[in-house]
Amino acid sequence: MDSGAPRDHLRTMADGTIKQRNPVTGTEVWTVPGRANRPLGITRPEPQPIGPADHAARCAFCASRMLETPPEKDRVVLEPDGTHRILRHVPADALQDTAPTFRRVANLFAILEVDYWRRNYGQQLSAEARTWQEEYLANQAGREHVQAVLDAKRRASGMGVDDLAVIPAGEHLAGAESFFGSGHDVIIAHRHFTADARTDHQLASSGTLTPAEHRAYIAFTAQGAQDLYAAIPQARYVSVFQNWLKPAGASFDHLHKQLVAIDELGAENEAVLDRLAHDPAALHRDGVAYAEREQLVIARTEHAVLFAGFGHRYPTLEIHSLAAASDPWAMSEAERDSVADLVHAAHAATGPDVPCNEEWHTRPAGIDLHVPWRVLLKWRISTFAGFEGATKIYVNTIGPWSLRDRVLARMHQLRADGLISEQIQLSEPRRG
Repeated sequence: MDSGAPRDHLRTMADGTIKQRNPVTGTEVWTVPGRANRPLGITRPEPQPIGPADHAARCAFCASRMLETPPEKDRVVLEPDGTHRILRHVPADALQDTAPTFRRVANLFAILEVDYWRRNYGQQLSAEARTWQEEYLANQAGREHVQAVLDAKRRASGMGVDDLAVIPAGEHLAGAESFFGSGHDVIIAHRHFTADARTDHQLASSGTLTPAEHRAYIAFTAQGAQDLYAAIPQARYVSVFQNWLKPAGASFDHLHKQLVAIDELGAENEAVLDRLAHDPAALHRDGVAYAEREQLVIARTEHAVLFAGFGHRYPTLEIHSLAAASDPWAMSEAERDSVADLVHAAHAATGPDVPCNEEWHTRPAGIDLHVPWRVLLKWRISTFAGFEGATKIYVNTIGPWSLRDRVLARMHQLRADGLISEQIQLSEPRRG
């Protein structure tokens, strides 16, 4: 049983090397002196000019190409009064009738397809999904849309034109259930480039959204996760993450999140739940409280704290919710927005040229323990090599305090420019 005694997860050697151990995973990380000021971001070709058409048609996630993605589960639209409203199951012939701020669609290549849930668990489409599918396919535009997307998926899987031509008429829509009953969804933002972009380097990222847009993005994603739990009762966990830029695993340089229902908890969830079962305060003590003690806190809102993480393979910013509720969709709007504002500020301070992963750590289904909602933003700025593979000690190029100071300085600039939420309270400079 955990004694609850304070732990030393950080140790600074005489030469300045920082040795870290992650309190959740046990991962060992070293940061050696002299590397914290290396430039970040990716090296890209010279910027190329873009025109008006590029803003809406650069990739399959763009606004004028909505028929290239599966049928839309729901979308967020901006109302004249500045509020956001959700529209569900928009028909194919009405996709351009409103301008979505965010859309949710099935992932064309799901990690776990509908067939996985059917064959292993006897899972059938929910009544709502079945009705939606029938109504969508009863419309000619809907049928044509679904068939076109299915054919695109078949081509991507290796089928040629001749193969498509011999598919029996009654089987053209085979596989359509994977769109209407998907357990792997994508949340797509409306912009590919920033509104004022003149070159292809000016990508729209989480940090270029307004604070209000980002709050809507987080709320919409949380609702999507809740929907997947309801639609797939056998799902033990819904993994929520965002890959930004190709070095971080993104298929498109277009802002999107992913939600994946799985039937396992995963090793990290199991470790967290085991610790919390024996010591309910463990995550707070070894997270927020430890960060405060070590002067790693960067910013806070009424219901959340942002600090420089430690014991991670990459430089990592951690946002921890302080709400009594565990599930993001069960929180009050103010509690959820407190997290959203800090995640937005973390992305804005990181900048759109830094490849990164945003990971949500939430309570799995059927768990009675209080598991604080945590969001980790990992900067993918290094590549593991033989040393890491042989020793399982990871070299992180930016130490926690350097990360804290770097991000805090940038947030002061962002706040002065009015680009992050006014609800954020920034930390003071470190003592000593």
